[in-house]
Amino acid sequence: MNNVTTDPQLALHGGEPTVKRSFSWPIFDEQDVQAVADVVRSGQWGNPDCGDAVATFERQFADYCGSKYAISCVNGSVSLRLALIACGVRPGDEVIVPPYTFIATASVVLEVNCVPVFVDIDPDTYNLDPSKIEAAITERTRAIIPVHFAGLACDMDAILSIAQTHNLRVIEDAAHAHGAEYKGRKLGSIGDAGSFSFQSSKNLTSGEGGIVITNDDDLYQRMNSLRNVGRLPHGQWYDHFNPGCNYRITQLQAVLLSEQLKRLDEQTQIRNGNGLYLDSLLADIEGITPLNRGDVATRHCYHLYIFKYDKTKFRNIPKKEFVAMLSAEGVPCSAGYPHPLYKQPVFQQKNWMCYAIPDYVDYAQVNCPEAERACADDAVWIFQQAMLGTRTDMESFAEAIRKIQRTVVESGS
Repeated sequence: MNNVTTDPQLALHGGEPTVKRSFSWPIFDEQDVQAVADVVRSGQWGNPDCGDAVATFERQFADYCGSKYAISCVNGSVSLRLALIACGVRPGDEVIVPPYTFIATASVVLEVNCVPVFVDIDPDTYNLDPSKIEAAITERTRAIIPVHFAGLACDMDAILSIAQTHNLRVIEDAAHAHGAEYKGRKLGSIGDAGSFSFQSSKNLTSGEGGIVITNDDDLYQRMNSLRNVGRLPHGQWYDHFNPGCNYRITQLQAVLLSEQLKRLDEQTQIRNGNGLYLDSLLADIEGITPLNRGDVATRHCYHLYIFKYDKTKFRNIPKKEFVAMLSAEGVPCSAGYPHPLYKQPVFQQKNWMCYAIPDYVDYAQVNCPEAERACADDAVWIFQQAMLGTRTDMESFAEAIRKIQRTVVESGS
């Protein structure tokens, strides 16, 4: 490793790890097992004709989020796609997305034959920067997909104001944001629609799955039809009114999610409190800067706890090597994305497999400096299961960073 000491105090080089425990995920008990077993024994596993577990979970989740409707589906990518189609985008339309997020936020735009337009992130939050949105709007822009990245609320007032001015739809990508709030409102319930994922790493999980919430009657009817092979409630089983597919979840997933939902609020409160405490601890370490959650994020669910790393305060050790040290000390962490979305081969090589992307679209010319910096140098992630620990655990995370700093600085003095 360049510039790195091999001091045996560091766990990476044989020393004692600072963090002495592991952090398991998912969390479940015999009630979860029993709920799934009961469905298995019933022999009624499918949806929608084999029981009411799916409809029950949808109602529970909608109520939890404070929304009128919830439509479950096979994953969070599909929930975004359902929302986009239902919002009326047409081939060749443009959709504004951030470059610092999972591929699905942008790839679903391609899947509906629309053009992802990347707008840079705010360096203080790593969320879509509202001050840069209007410059990206053209006569072809139809929607904005703000991502509540890591569970931190975007500036929804600013985004909604821009959308209203330009008659744009707003679809919240809340895949990280189960239980998080903006000014007391649950994320996902603020825009035209809100999309969630239940993939295995998520704060609410059934291994796979997704859901989209809305207060709009028309959007609900369209999305409900699209995820159920284009059927409508008044039609017969073999009547297909819209070009949908079978995107339904099973009764097994639904009962597991209903059990997991019982824990979500308490878990979110724990993560939120631990995040605030860890902010206070890391703020005292030179070269470590927690992201700014501001006053509007009234509850952060910390799907990821992110801080910014300044290598000049750690004897210029590159971020990747710092993260290797921190991981060895027992902190569940990652260096995050290696590059922004627009540098993925699908964008750089124009592997659209779509017919409506204009020839002039060239992502080789895109540059979002803040996203580039976050990927290459600054962003360090701590995973959500670690944020369910104790205050003592948060103190051990901070001590692990101090230990690394002391050791590398002293080795270079």
